[in-house]
Amino acid sequence: MLELTQRLVDAAEGGEPVVLASILEPGPNSALQPGNRMLVERSGNRLGTLGDAGLDGLIAGYALGAFVRHAAETVYLAGEGQLTTRHTQDATSIYVEVVESKPVFLVVGAGHIGRALAKLGDFLDFHVAILDDREDFADSELVPEADQVICDDFEHAIDNFPINANTYIVMVTRGHRQDELSLRRSLGRGAAYVGMIGSKRRTSAVLEHLRDEGFDIDELARVRTPIGLDIGAETPEEIAISIMAEIVMLRRGGTGTPMYYRRADLRPPG
Repeated sequence: MLELTQRLVDAAEGGEPVVLASILEPGPNSALQPGNRMLVERSGNRLGTLGDAGLDGLIAGYALGAFVRHAAETVYLAGEGQLTTRHTQDATSIYVEVVESKPVFLVVGAGHIGRALAKLGDFLDFHVAILDDREDFADSELVPEADQVICDDFEHAIDNFPINANTYIVMVTRGHRQDELSLRRSLGRGAAYVGMIGSKRRTSAVLEHLRDEGFDIDELARVRTPIGLDIGAETPEEIAISIMAEIVMLRRGGTGTPMYYRRADLRPPG
């Protein structure tokens, strides 16, 4: 148990993420006890047990997808060998959570949209870093929500910024040239998300330019641009919401489709 706890601490402080599964309700399985815990590594290695070898194996398999979604959810053993997130009465219920350090949100550009993004990133519990090469903009008094405010040349700062699969990068600088320079330094670094603001025409020209220079086409295809979800955003705050909505959607494995629903008997006639 001490080893399991230490591994959780390591994951939360920046080590390799793990999935922690805990029994909430044992349901019909008398071998299970509420509070039984099992930890699953990305490699499939396990620490601890939920109390049933078959259930341990099911959860270990389920953990592979949980890592991708950064999941924190309750699952139910609805039948032999079948897990579901749909509430099932009197079934065994297990809480499954990915334990990891805070995601890092690097906002390149500290203008109106950048500052709005920093506020939302902080609200959503990201570690927020904001970068600009202008002292009047890279000012912690202007962006108090940021954990880091960096005033430096864009290329130099991004070269020296630690980027990995838990890093989300958005380019919202003051101009086309600065966005392209920043994108060059971000490609191929393994970030979870790279997005660049701009019109279809302008951003397509940037991507075409980089392709012609030899940048990997698959890497370029991963760049989210034009950035954000189409919600008709106009103001800097609305644009920031559309961008953060896209980041959350991709981070959690969402679709971006409206969740509007009505049972047939509640729909208007015709």
